[in-house]
Amino acid sequence: MLQCTAVTAVPYYEALLALATMEGGPEHPPEVLAPDEFLLCELGEHGDAVEHAAHVWTARTVDDRDLWLFWAGIDAHRVHRFDVVRLCPALLRDLATRTVTVCTYFDHHPGPHSFSVTDPLGELITERAETDPDADTDSDTDTDTDEP
Repeated sequence: MLQCTAVTAVPYYEALLALATMEGGPEHPPEVLAPDEFLLCELGEHGDAVEHAAHVWTARTVDDRDLWLFWAGIDAHRVHRFDVVRLCPALLRDLATRTVTVCTYFDHHPGPHSFSVTDPLGELITERAETDPDADTDSDTDTDTDEP
């Protein structure tokens, strides 16, 4: 299944408050998010009845709780909420390779587990890099020199 492609602007001050007040949160919340930050829904494709969700912060606690941003609606009707939720306990075990992959979503999430969801943008970038290894994939790189 493909990943949902919904994107939202992070409500900056609400995010700082959530980060500052959560157990195991960052020491300096303003260093975690930029004021103009956007987050992509990490869930698999879903209908309008399901909230979008994006991971914000991995808490430094013993009980595996992370901060997530949930949102629903569009434009002026968009509603955001932050919640500290438990991690999904699902594991995918590959007996042939003896590897274990954890679900990176929250507990009781809708739809398939993260190990069954494919990021279409990530695949496109990987495919382009493999077919054209000399392509400049870092648009922030400045190749101009100041030589006279």
